[in-house]
Amino acid sequence: MAFGFEVLQQDRDSSARIGILHTAHGDIETPAFMPVGTAATVKALPHEWLEELDCGILLANTYHLYLRPGYERIARLGGLHRFMSWQRAILTDSGGFQVFSHRELRTIGEEGVYFQSHLDGSRHFMSPEKVMEVQLALGPDVAMVFDECTPYPCSRVDAEQSMELSMRWAARCRDRWCQEASTPGGIFGIVQGSVYPDLRRRSVDHLLQLGFDGIAIGGLSVGEPKDVMMDILAATAPLLPRDRPRYLMGVGTPEDLIRCVALGVDMFDCVLPTRNARNGCLFTSSGRVLIKNAAYAEDEAPLDPECGCLTCRRFSRAYLRHLFMSGEYLAATLNTLHNVSFYLDTMSKIRESIRSNSYGKWLEGLEKQPG
Repeated sequence: MAFGFEVLQQDRDSSARIGILHTAHGDIETPAFMPVGTAATVKALPHEWLEELDCGILLANTYHLYLRPGYERIARLGGLHRFMSWQRAILTDSGGFQVFSHRELRTIGEEGVYFQSHLDGSRHFMSPEKVMEVQLALGPDVAMVFDECTPYPCSRVDAEQSMELSMRWAARCRDRWCQEASTPGGIFGIVQGSVYPDLRRRSVDHLLQLGFDGIAIGGLSVGEPKDVMMDILAATAPLLPRDRPRYLMGVGTPEDLIRCVALGVDMFDCVLPTRNARNGCLFTSSGRVLIKNAAYAEDEAPLDPECGCLTCRRFSRAYLRHLFMSGEYLAATLNTLHNVSFYLDTMSKIRESIRSNSYGKWLEGLEKQPG
């Protein structure tokens, strides 16, 4: 089926909405959370377990797959879905954030980015056209334009120059993507403009003129205070078209997801559930659990009695602490399984509350919580 999106229901007390993202590899109910599978794998978690959690879409990263194993090799092996044996949807990030995070290894110009590999120091050049060529070879269901992620803090002058460069790159990405008429996937533009609402508005106007299949909000959660992030999102989300998916990149905690859905966001990704799991920080219905704490050494209770994942059904907090303190690989697997399950279950509960017109009350309860 061709790429598409439809809104099914709008919450009566907020801008939250339920939708369906149609892709060639299945339909995804939104609001949706995409586990991060940077190098064509969600770290420590087998694909089969993700399928059992009803994960409909993963995020993979163009930058990392370009460097290793190489996009041409993946193409020769049948594309990314076949290569990683994942027949559900995939979104590929363009690598703009990796360029941002490895700033000491790159030089940005109008034509693109010269950078050194963080793996072996080899030199490469990525233009917007090259980034789209790589993604076309990978064959994702959703491809992202190449952009410059503006750091925080950033002067207005620098933010404006960066945003305008990203918009010129977005047009070049769109042109290159459209040259490949046979692709079944969609392409998303990315709003930039740092913490300046007028620049964000101009960025949205540029992207709408180009006619993208969806719009992402980038350049947030890069060090700015949480209240600033929420203010910028609240000012930007209403500018986006109702009939296309809205994707907030790199955000965030479960509480962030609940608040951002209320502003009309449909799609999320974040490394928090997987990274925190490997570091022993686990999300539960009663708050975060730092499993290394001595208080859990003889705790026979499940990690989260309200969670139905394998980790919580079978293993005690005492055993999970033992695995983590012993450095066992199973610790990362079981912890990651739980955290990803918790995030996906949170999204399921959000969708159900919108269906029952109770989301506004749920959000109100969250806002009353301390901190």
